[in-house]
Parts: sequence; C-alpha cells; structure tokens
Amino acid sequence: MKLKIKLPLLFLLMLVTLVFLLVAIRVYTMDKLFPGYKDYAADNKIIADRVAALYPDQQGIAAYLRQISNSQNVSLKLYNHDASAVLLSYLKPYDDYDDKALKNFWLPVKTSQNHLVYFLEIERVLQWEQNSREQLMLFLWLMLFLIAAIFVVLAVYFHFSITRPIQILNTRLKRVNIGHSFTSLYLKRKDEIGELYHYFNEMQARLHQAHREQVDMIAAIAHDLKTPLTTINGFVELLTLQKDLSESDKQEYYELILKKSKHMVDLINYFSAFTRDELKLEAIDKQPVQVLKLFESIVAEYETELSGFDYRLTSSHSFSANQVVMINKPMIRRVFGNLFSNILRYGERKELHIYLSVYQEGDYAHFQVEDNGVGVPAQDLDSLFQKFFTVDKSRENKSGGTGLGLASCKSIIEHHGGQISAFHSQYGGLGIRFTIPLI
Repeated sequence: MKLKIKLPLLFLLMLVTLVFLLVAIRVYTMDKLFPGYKDYAADNKIIADRVAALYPDQQGIAAYLRQISNSQNVSLKLYNHDASAVLLSYLKPYDDYDDKALKNFWLPVKTSQNHLVYFLEIERVLQWEQNSREQLMLFLWLMLFLIAAIFVVLAVYFHFSITRPIQILNTRLKRVNIGHSFTSLYLKRKDEIGELYHYFNEMQARLHQAHREQVDMIAAIAHDLKTPLTTINGFVELLTLQKDLSESDKQEYYELILKKSKHMVDLINYFSAFTRDELKLEAIDKQPVQVLKLFESIVAEYETELSGFDYRLTSSHSFSANQVVMINKPMIRRVFGNLFSNILRYGERKELHIYLSVYQEGDYAHFQVEDNGVGVPAQDLDSLFQKFFTVDKSRENKSGGTGLGLASCKSIIEHHGGQISAFHSQYGGLGIRFTIPLI
C-alpha cells in the first residue's frame, strides 16, 4: 500500500481511537459519577413543556418556576425568544462545592404550534459518588496509558518504516563511487520508499554503465587511432632508414601513409559528429507529424535506394491518417538511415530482404526494421547500443564502422521519450524495434 494512503489511514485510525476514548470517558463520567444524570433530561423536558403549556400566562409561569426552584433546589432563568434578555430569574446559593458539581442545561420553549417563545436555563447540582471518583481516576490513567502506547507504536512504526530506510539510503548515497563495484539495495516494498530504493538501484546502475562506456570509449578511440598510427610510423621509419628505395616504392609508401592519415581524420570526424549530435539532442525541436505520412516517405526513399543494390523492401502498417507523433523529423530519419546502413554493411547476403513495419500498441507507435541477413549472436544483442561496440572487430575494420551508429539511434529515441531494443528476427537476421509516444 502506498504511503500517501497508508499514513492518512493511520492518522484517521488514531483520531477515531481518541474520539472513542473521549466518548467513553464522558459516558463513564456521567453514568458513574452522577448516577441521576440521565433522569435530569426527562425532568428538564417536563419543566419546559409545562412552561409552554402556561404560555402566555406570565404570572402562572413565574409561580410554577418559583415552585420548581424551591422543590428541586435548582436555579432557573427564563429568556426571551432570542435569549437577549432575562425575563425571570430564580437563583440558589451553593456554599459547599467539595462534593458538588454544577451543570447548566439550555432548553427551547415552544408552543403547540411549534412557535419558539422562550429559552429556559436550568442549573442543577450534580452530586459526586466517592467510589466512582476513584474508579474514574483509574479509568483516566488507563486511557492515558493507552494513548501513550498508541503514540509509541506509531513512533516505532515510523522509525522502521520511513526513517530507518531513508537513513540507509542516505548512507549508501555517501558511498556511491562509480569506480568501484556495487551491490543493489534490497527492500521488498511496493510503496514510495520501495520505489525510491528501486530508482536508486537504477541510478547506480546507470552511473556505472556510463563509467564503463567512458572507459570503453577511450579504449576504442585509442585502438582505432593506434592501428593507422602504427602503420604510418612503420612506413615513415622505412622512408627514413632505407635511403636506396626506388621512386615507385616511395610513392607507394606515401600513398599508404596518406590513406591511413585520411582514415584517422575520418575517425576523428565520426567522433566529433557524434559528440555534436549528443549536444544538439539537449535542445531538440519537435513538431507534430502524422505517423502514416512519415512511414510512407521512409518506404518510398529506401525502396528507391535498395533497388540500386538489387535488394528488396517489404513494408506493412496498421495506422490511420490522423494518428500523430511529436518528433524532430530529421533526427528520426537519421535513425532509419543508421538502421538501413547497418543492414547493408553487415547483412552479408546477396539476396538481402528488409522488412519495415509500424503498428500501435498502447500509447506508442512501434517501428520495426528486420532483415534476413546473418544476424547477431544472442550474447551480443544487449550490447549493440553501447558506444563503440561492434560484434566483430575485423568486420568493423573491413566495413569502416565505428560502433556509434546504433548508440546514436538509442540517444535520439530516448530523447523522444521512447525505447529501442534488438531481437532475433523471424526472417533469420537482426530485428530492431523502437517506440515513439503518440499524442
């Protein structure tokens, strides 16, 4: 149960308990301390009814109230209909208050036509019962003990249910270090505290994932730049040490050095473009776009492009014309461009067949791009969207990939509020599915 529901219920239960105790005290007080208390209500009503019956006989009412005051030893006051003036007053002196208590009762006086004519105030002396007073004190102490016990139970509950879990979380937050291994915080609860622990674990995992990606990025950049630099250094040493090289050999070495230098420049440009695109995503501009129009334009573009390679594209959709997503169109088109480029680079089939589809599930548009290529090993599916990750390094060098294409797709889709994932296609190759929320 959520704390926003549980806590109000606890306080409501405490309030109901306190009200019950107060009512119990009052009932016990009136019944035990003043045994004749219940009879006073009936006596007071008789007096008020008699005054109403005598109305408008002022002398008769005065004589009756005087007689009641003397016979029952009570003080009486008769007010006008709005209780702004005292018409009659019969007061009794109460000299000894040791074992007495005074109680005022107010009663409206109405005629048979239900017309309010007077207010009657009756002050009665309530006699204490000594034994009952001792029982009352014991009862009051018991009530105080129960109230104190309720507060102690609530304090213990709040400590173990709220304060202690938050203290544990604060302690773990102080010890978070992305360079060290970590263990998840476990708390089997489904309220806000349990959600807080869950989000902390997710945050901690993302921090360590970001740290691993940074380390991998540095390693990948170092690896990609080291290979051409090693080649360049080797040929420069040959040119420096071997003075008798022929002009044709020198020209060949110069061309190889130039080729490797251009390759390094291309790699640096790839890295710069990726960083620049990541910064652009922070202030991405989105516009409403019809899903069907977007899908049809993508199909038309890549049908033409794939036909030049003798590849096939099969498309399907289940959208109507009025369903809209909020996107940055050039960014989303770049996602499709990266996906199709990835298929063409790594599909490795002469008769490559690509399947493009879009369908609605819940409040999201689901786009799928699949192929009948060689696919990706199961153990690598979850790593495809990591920066600089490639399934096969030798295949990467051969095809010129940098391992940033799918990572860029992931960043773009997540900035649009969607998710992207990889799976084994039913057609034998790789499948990529991403979602975009509908509006």
